[in-house]
Amino acid sequence: MNQIDLTNRNAIVTGGARGIGRAIAERLLASGARVSLWDVDHAALAQTWAELNAPQSVHVATVDLSDLASVQAATAATIDAFGKIDILVNNAGITGGNAKTWEINPSDWRRVMEINVNGPFYCCHSVVPHLLANGYGRIVNIASIAGKEGNPNAAHYSASKAAVIALTKSLGKELATSNGTVNAIAPAVIATEILQQMQPSHIDYMLSKIPMGRFGKKEEAAALVAWICSEDCSFTTASVFDLSGGRATY
Repeated sequence: MNQIDLTNRNAIVTGGARGIGRAIAERLLASGARVSLWDVDHAALAQTWAELNAPQSVHVATVDLSDLASVQAATAATIDAFGKIDILVNNAGITGGNAKTWEINPSDWRRVMEINVNGPFYCCHSVVPHLLANGYGRIVNIASIAGKEGNPNAAHYSASKAAVIALTKSLGKELATSNGTVNAIAPAVIATEILQQMQPSHIDYMLSKIPMGRFGKKEEAAALVAWICSEDCSFTTASVFDLSGGRATY
C-alpha cells in the first residue's frame, strides 16, 4: 500500500458501513484520518464500528440521505465528535433494479433520485459551509461510467449518476478559489453487494464492456479516493476520474 498522508484530517463517508464506502473508510483511516461513517443501516454501522476497533478515530451516524434534517443532524453530530470536517465522500447509492425506461416503476425512479442525487446535494449543502470556514476541503462524489455512457435497462441509475457528475462540475467551479476541490470518480462495475440488486444479464452486459475483462476492486476505488482527498491533489477540481478498466471513451 502506498502511503497517503491524511494526518489530522476529518472525513465523512456516506454508505460507510459496507462495500466501497467501508473500503474507503479503511483506507482513509490507514492514511491517518478520522472518519465518520454515515449509513441508513444502524445494525451494519454498529458491526463495522466494532470490527474497525478504532473508537478514537471512528464516529458513526445513522442517516437517511433523502431527508435534509437527518443529514443536518448527522453533520452537527460529526462536528461535535471531531470539531471540524475536512473531507466529504458522497459514496452511498442504490441501483433501483433493471428495467426498460418505460417499464421502470415511477416510485423506483424517485427513490433512486432521492438517494443518488438529493443525498449528495443535501450533504454538500450541509457540509460545505464548514469547509469554507476551515479554508480547506476535499469533496469526492462516487459517480459511475453509467453517468457518462448511459446503460440500457438502467435509465434511472444512469441519469442519477449523470446528475452527480454535473453537481461535481458546478460545485467544483464555485469552490475553485476557496482552497476546496470537488471531484468525482466514475467506476465501471466494482465487485460489491450492490451487484445483488442487478439482474445477471445486466451484470454480464457490463462485464462485456470492460477491456480488462474483470470487475474493479473496492480497494482500487478506495486508493484513488484517498489520493483525491489528499493535499497532493490540489490543482484538479470539477473533474471526473475514470476507474473503468479501459471502458471509458471520453
